[in-house]
Amino acid sequence: MKIVLVHRHGPGQFVHLACHLANAGWQVSFLCEAMNVQLPGIRTLRQPVTPPPPAMPFAQYHQDVGLKAARTLESLVRQEGAPDIVYGHIGWGSMMFARDVLPRTPLIGYCEHYYHATGRDVGFAPDDDVSFAKRRQLRLRNSAQLSTLDQLNAAISPTRWQKSAFPKAYHHKIGVCHEGIDTHRCRPNPQATLTLPDGRTLSADDQVITYVARDLEPYRGFPTFVRAAAKLAEEKPNAVFVVVGGDGVSYGQPRADGQKWREVMLAETGIDRSRIHFLGQIPHDQLIRMYQISSAHIYLTYPFVLSWSTLEAMACGAPVIASDTGPCHEVIRDGHNGLLTDFWDSDALAAKMAYCLTQKNDLRAMRERARKTIIDHFDLGQCLEKQTSLLERMASGNTAL
Repeated sequence: MKIVLVHRHGPGQFVHLACHLANAGWQVSFLCEAMNVQLPGIRTLRQPVTPPPPAMPFAQYHQDVGLKAARTLESLVRQEGAPDIVYGHIGWGSMMFARDVLPRTPLIGYCEHYYHATGRDVGFAPDDDVSFAKRRQLRLRNSAQLSTLDQLNAAISPTRWQKSAFPKAYHHKIGVCHEGIDTHRCRPNPQATLTLPDGRTLSADDQVITYVARDLEPYRGFPTFVRAAAKLAEEKPNAVFVVVGGDGVSYGQPRADGQKWREVMLAETGIDRSRIHFLGQIPHDQLIRMYQISSAHIYLTYPFVLSWSTLEAMACGAPVIASDTGPCHEVIRDGHNGLLTDFWDSDALAAKMAYCLTQKNDLRAMRERARKTIIDHFDLGQCLEKQTSLLERMASGNTAL
């Protein structure tokens, strides 16, 4: 069958699915502005790039993205005929006009995040002033998703918590299925080691505290983490802190003073810089080795999208200390398969990190339960089978979730 996957920056969340379908003999095309990696056997259909806000109002921005995606689809249809199915991310407007180009083709949407002015990521920070302008912006961002949802045959959200953010009127269209975690690749390995930039090699015998985020910013609790690390560094002279992530901004806003959060937090806490190692963005196999040697992996997040890193760390058997926020509740039960802590409380986080270091041998059962959680609910093979089954049913005209 012929499928078009739509994502502004491919392959995104579709990377495993795209490879799986291509290996199964599907003709897979990616419609995107940019393709971050080249996947064998998968064609790229590039649409013109739309400058992001604030260059234009959100409504106009989403419309422009949608029109460019629609015209690219139109060109494909003229040359090759309609695909059997289209599956695309609905967050940027890319799927807004897909139905107008493909009136009879099954359309499936990927539902990642629906914005709210209260109760989710916006307004979570105590100093976050949710002004009328901000509320209007959120409504405009959601308008593209609502317009798209209205036309879709079905949709998929990766977690129940993410689905719950979307209006209940559309819940009957939205199934829940994660993209999947490769639990064969992400698995415990007592022999794993990680070599730091200074040449030191760490193993599971060391006291290693790990932290991962796409970028080091407040949305993922980076300030709280560094404050807790500075406290723990004074109590545990052998503890080593390993941090993965860039210095950009993925989700929040840049600092008004232009400084990077890494330098700001190092200066504020005065933590010994020889104790905390910043690796930047590293290859995936190196990331897995880091999880495998971790004495405690820290994951703090606003009530926002759940990161793959948390699930991969759990699959590797790392003891995860996560924020007591909505995205984490779906996966982690405090004391059962991980630990939960207040997002803002650096003292509480430091205490839980210390607990993981001193009670290392007693955490074996919790680590095993963490891995079992991922195998039971997020295993890549199961998730791909579920996604493929939905695509095949939709393509054959069966629109029931």
